[in-house]
Amino acid sequence: MAKLILNDEEVELEDGSPIKDVCEEAGVPFACTEGVCGTCVIEVKEGAENLSEMTQEELDFLGETDEERLACQCQIKQGTVKIDY
Repeated sequence: MAKLILNDEEVELEDGSPIKDVCEEAGVPFACTEGVCGTCVIEVKEGAENLSEMTQEELDFLGETDEERLACQCQIKQGTVKIDY
């Protein structure tokens, strides 16, 4: 089981799960959910290596970074990831 920490709230997810639903329930805003609008930009505080590789949409929007991701595009592979928005 993987663990996502958002605003000091911990949620357990199956390894390989998308983080979109958990983020949306925690108040992260979403619009297109396709990685082109940037509404759901999150800041990765810890555990970036435990997230899926950046999608082409993220690379186009954010460039190469470990500090920001688009929540609609991320999956948590394993371990613990701490994010903020």
